[in-house]
Amino acid sequence: MKPAPFHYIAPSSLDEALTLLGKYNGQAKVLAGGQSLVPLMNFRLLRPGYLLDINGLKELSGIQLADGKLTLGSLTRQSEVEHSAEVERQLPILTEAIRLVAHPAIRNRGTVGGSLVHADPAAELPVVAVALDAELELKSKNGIRSVPIPEFFLGYLATSIGLDEILVKTSMALPPAGTGWSFSEYARRHGDFAIVAVAVLLTLDPEGKIVFVRIALGGVGPAPMRACAAEKLLMGKAPSDALFRETAAAAVTETDPENDIHASASYRRQLSAVYVRRALETAHSRTQRGKTSA
Repeated sequence: MKPAPFHYIAPSSLDEALTLLGKYNGQAKVLAGGQSLVPLMNFRLLRPGYLLDINGLKELSGIQLADGKLTLGSLTRQSEVEHSAEVERQLPILTEAIRLVAHPAIRNRGTVGGSLVHADPAAELPVVAVALDAELELKSKNGIRSVPIPEFFLGYLATSIGLDEILVKTSMALPPAGTGWSFSEYARRHGDFAIVAVAVLLTLDPEGKIVFVRIALGGVGPAPMRACAAEKLLMGKAPSDALFRETAAAAVTETDPENDIHASASYRRQLSAVYVRRALETAHSRTQRGKTSA
């Protein structure tokens, strides 16, 4: 398998890369980690006339924790996030999720921005980004715009990024102190894309009532999603097995899975109920009651 012929260009600056994107008007693709793009090109599912390799743009890499947010440059390698002690301390759900991404060789090359822009609904990073209310900064020659995560994912492998734009960084909100977390998934083999993935964040007040919750799912629709109606069932209530079962059942009704070669829609729904309930139980076990300041 070989890609169709293309022109390879390695821009020396972000400004040059943006100029070229505008010039080629949809005929160019941006190469970051290449772990998704290159296979698509080899299968000739994508046939860009120009390949813009931005790996030399060091200003697009980096991890920053400040002002209640984690900000990741789009070229930050997934393995850098995985092995960051500060990320694991401040945002352990991200560390837990990223360790389930494929295999070490993939994480060593794969980038945070590349995974988000690829927008596979079964990928781990998009699900976590939804759970953490991510904001994505997109840049073109015309300027910069910030896009909230619900407006970024439009459907299967589809986002709101323009043909002339590059994702430069992603900011994720740190949950309140004392928040419990869980990221889990079911896949046919370790390293495969998830058939169902679930991210949960849960915070309790001093009386043990739930005051903050996020439930995000992947693999159960054309884009990663939040189970907002299910979240509302939890707010202000004390955790219990019955409540978690009710919430899991409600979350399933918000999903929109399809039948495919890996699993039927019915099977994905059943898995969703089980994994949401388990994730809620795990997140609850990790909470520190009453620590609700950011």
